Amino acid sequence: MKVYVPRDSAARSVGADEVAERIAAAAAAAGRGAEVVRTGTRGMLWLEPLVEVETPDGRMGYGPVLLEDVDGLVAAGMLDGAEHELSLGLVDQLDWMRSQRRVTFARVGVIDPLSADDYTAHGGLAGLRRALDMAPADVVTEVTDSGLRGRGGAGFPTGIKWKTVLGAQAEQKFICCNADEGDSGTFADRMLIEGDPLTLIEGMTIAAHAVGATEGYVYLRSEYPDAVATLRAAIDIAYTHGWLGERVLGSDLRFDLHVRVGAGAYICGEETSMLESLEGKRGTVRPKPPIPALEGLFGQPTVVNNVLSLGSVPAIMADGAAAFAELGVGRSRGTQVFQLGGNIARGGIVETEFGVTLGELVQIFGGGTASGRPVRAVQVGGPLGAYLPVERFDLPMDYEAFAASGAMVGHGGIVVFDDTVDMAGMARFAMEFCAEESCGRCTPCRVGAVRGVETIDRIRAGEDREKNLVLLEDLCELMTDGSLCAMGGLTPMPVRSAVKHFGEDFGK
Repeated sequence: MKVYVPRDSAARSVGADEVAERIAAAAAAAGRGAEVVRTGTRGMLWLEPLVEVETPDGRMGYGPVLLEDVDGLVAAGMLDGAEHELSLGLVDQLDWMRSQRRVTFARVGVIDPLSADDYTAHGGLAGLRRALDMAPADVVTEVTDSGLRGRGGAGFPTGIKWKTVLGAQAEQKFICCNADEGDSGTFADRMLIEGDPLTLIEGMTIAAHAVGATEGYVYLRSEYPDAVATLRAAIDIAYTHGWLGERVLGSDLRFDLHVRVGAGAYICGEETSMLESLEGKRGTVRPKPPIPALEGLFGQPTVVNNVLSLGSVPAIMADGAAAFAELGVGRSRGTQVFQLGGNIARGGIVETEFGVTLGELVQIFGGGTASGRPVRAVQVGGPLGAYLPVERFDLPMDYEAFAASGAMVGHGGIVVFDDTVDMAGMARFAMEFCAEESCGRCTPCRVGAVRGVETIDRIRAGEDREKNLVLLEDLCELMTDGSLCAMGGLTPMPVRSAVKHFGEDFGK
């Protein structure tokens, strides 16, 4: 008999470790030989700690299970899947799960993330094995044909980036995974690394074969100690089984993988700042060109992709480009992992095809606000994303539709606010955030954000509102057009959207 309890940080923060230990003790006391398996989270964070019990019909869920609930649950027959006031039914049949299309997160919450046997039993390595049987250029073509675009925010076609690195002539090439997940309301990178780290390792190894790289780095933020520990343990497992190092899976591929921990700088989520930090320098933005694909880490051709981008590659290679490309809408192919946070009743992870509407995510999956008050604004795409009103809930989640509306999908983070929010205050926060996190390399970002805070403060104080609103727009235009990177270039997006959709908060 197996009982599954998440070891994800979110679950651990509400007592999952203690619950797992108590289940093992209570089962032993009852004379039951239950094996407690620690998994990633299914993503239904409002139900954590979520306990699943293996039954002939599937996994029966119970949650949220508190420490004081365990003895009563075991006595009531939880180990046999008995009904209880905390029982949820078969987890795979819950509306939250059935309504999704899990590709990147297919194994998260299902397997022991540090079990090589579990990984391969659930389809792991199928993509890598197929890729190693193909010429590198054919792997690049497969990824290109899938329509996969960068899940870190920019949405650049992954295959085009790989093709550039493949065609570059150099003695050494690198694969760099940007796991510096600093956007507010985002946690998918962490959840994948804690719940299925071997998928990321497999994706990076496929990328190495595709472009001719021999060394890789995962740049992981220091605020994720559990993810750091899990990934390092998974890398050790991969070396032990011949999935990394010399002659990967008996092939001619050599690929070595390392973890580097960041020091809390938001700007290092920008690819060139991350490369500077990996080289042991202060994290500041590099001018482009040259692009990292030609002159990246230590001046060598480098693939820089996000966790979710690389985590999607094994499924693409295992099932074929066409299967992935059939999902989604327009030029937004495949699935996206949306993260629901803020003032929301049911926060967590939703992986589904592009094209789902913002309203479906917030109202149907998320259940509206946690406060019970009406939704007033939703920010999509992190602290530099646009604020959207409920009137835009019909907006489909796809790169082009959002761009046309002056917004961005970004990393898929969705933060909800109810009708008590002060949107002028949120616009000020965007400028304040930029002033705090700017690397200082360019004047529009370094100085513009400070002037932006001052201008919004004058507007909120009622000082020459119309004049200062014009000044604020001029400042936003300057930052958008003149900043060296997206830090300063995108900061105006939340400010402009707040003024446009919530003008009354600015005295308009």
